[in-house]
Amino acid sequence: MGYYFQLLRWNKPSGRLILLIPAGWSLWLTPKAPPSLFILGIVILGGLFVSGAGCIANDIWDQQIDKKVIRTKGRPLANGKVSLKAAWILLILMLFFSLFIVLSIPQESRNLCLLLASLSLPFILLYPSAKRWFKYPQLILSICWGFSVLIPWAASESSLGGEITLVFCWFATVFWTFGFDTVYAMADEIEDKVIGLNSSAISLGEKAIKTVSFCYVLTCFFLALAAFKANLGLMYWPFWLITTLGMQREVFLLSSKSKGIKTSGLHFSNQVRLGSLLLLGMIFSKII
Repeated sequence: MGYYFQLLRWNKPSGRLILLIPAGWSLWLTPKAPPSLFILGIVILGGLFVSGAGCIANDIWDQQIDKKVIRTKGRPLANGKVSLKAAWILLILMLFFSLFIVLSIPQESRNLCLLLASLSLPFILLYPSAKRWFKYPQLILSICWGFSVLIPWAASESSLGGEITLVFCWFATVFWTFGFDTVYAMADEIEDKVIGLNSSAISLGEKAIKTVSFCYVLTCFFLALAAFKANLGLMYWPFWLITTLGMQREVFLLSSKSKGIKTSGLHFSNQVRLGSLLLLGMIFSKII
């Protein structure tokens, strides 16, 4: 059972949280915030199932490649601990559970959420192959993450129309994702070049770290606009300021350290903490 948890990455909570954080931003920026416990529950479960499906799809695509990369050679499919057949069965189960979650959404929001989920699925399943044919595969992942904002908003509001706050939150999420996943790609940069794979870290070259910094600036800028339009209270802004400075500090640490698995992993974990801090500010500003 432990190997199946590894295949789903459920043994690594940071990767699940970094998807659920933008979903939380979306829910707490809606006019109806704070969200109901039911909506919170289905968003969390949906995020777990969808991210699990994405991880399995990634490992199926990369089974042979993962064997050649230090960071990934211990994955269950790559080392043979889980069979390809079992991985496909688990992928289908995760997609089925994801569909069940969408169908559990209240009727007034269900059709819109089902449409958005259907639109997201090709991107989720396509992303793992993107590094073979696209110079910036992290951009496709960013679009996938964008749906983690759209679907919770639709579930809560039964609409996507008429709210510039949602647009700002979507842009913040896309830029944040492109930034942290570019850093994540730095861990495999040398091996990816040898194998012939693409990543934004490789394509941007020496401009990669400056691009990440700019992405984080835009993330915080758009979240500031979203918070202003959503009428968040004064309590939110100290959290926003600390996060804005914290993200740039993380970029500075990248500039002053050698690239590697440990550096990229720490950066990724710290982005989870900083994103959570922003969410905490939104929650406090709504309930206090």
